[in-house]
Amino acid sequence: MLQSMQAPLFFGLIAAFVTTIGLLAVAARGDWSARHSGLFALAAGGMLVTLSILHITPEAFALSPHAPGLILSGFLGGLLMSFLVRVIFPEGGEESHAAAATPVLAIALHSFIDGIVYSVTFAASFSSGVYAASSLLLHKFPEGVIAFAILRRHGFANRQAFFFAFLAAAATTPLGVIASAPFMYGLGSETIGNLFAISAGLLLYVATGPLMEPLKEEPPLRSFLSLGAGVAVAVAIASLPFHRHSHALNETPFHNHDPAHIHPLSD
Repeated sequence: MLQSMQAPLFFGLIAAFVTTIGLLAVAARGDWSARHSGLFALAAGGMLVTLSILHITPEAFALSPHAPGLILSGFLGGLLMSFLVRVIFPEGGEESHAAAATPVLAIALHSFIDGIVYSVTFAASFSSGVYAASSLLLHKFPEGVIAFAILRRHGFANRQAFFFAFLAAAATTPLGVIASAPFMYGLGSETIGNLFAISAGLLLYVATGPLMEPLKEEPPLRSFLSLGAGVAVAVAIASLPFHRHSHALNETPFHNHDPAHIHPLSD
C-alpha cells in the first residue's frame, strides 16, 4: 500500500504547495488584503461560481446520474450549515468569526475530495492519475486565495487567516489521499461523481451567498470589476486543455481487481 500511495501523495503535496503559494501571495500584504477583503471576496465568488459551473458540475454530470439531486443537496447543505452556525453563535464578538465557518468548511471538503480523486485515478493507472492531477492542480492556487479572503473579511488576523486557510485549502488534499488509500480500489467513477456533485452544490452556495455579501457595501463599479476579474481568471483556467479526467475515470475498470489494473506504477 505504501508503494501505491507514493504517486498520489506526491501530487497531493504538490497541490498543497501550489495552494500555499497563493496564500503567501496575499498574506504578504496582509493589511492591504484586509482593507480590500470585500473586493477579494467578490473576485473569489466570481471565480468559484465559474469554476463550479464550467468545471466541477460538468465532471459530476459526466460521472454520475444522480448529480442533479446531489448538487441541490450540497447547496441546501450549505444553507443548513449556515443556519446552524447562526443558531449556535447568535450574537457576540465571535459572530463574525463564526460566519466564516460554512464557506471555509465547504472549501475544505472540496479540497479533501481532490485528494480522493488523486488516489482513485492513480489506482486506475499512472497515466490517468497524472492527467487528473494536472487538471486539479490548476484550481489549487485560487483556493488558497479564496479561503484567505473569506477569513480576513470575517475578522481573522493575518496569521490566523493564513493558518486556517492552509488547513482548509492545502492540508486537506494530501489528507484526502491518506484517508482514501485503504479504499481506493473499491471506489468507482460514479462515487467520485457523487462527491463532485455534493462539493459543487456547496461551493455554489458559498459563491452566491457569503461571498456576495460585499455587494451591499462596495461601490457598484468596483464590485462589477472585482466579480469580472474573478470570472475571467476562472474562465482562463477552465479553458486550458486539461479538464478531461472524467474520461479517464469512465474508461478505467475500477471494479477490476486484476493485479495488472491496480498497481499505479506498472503503467
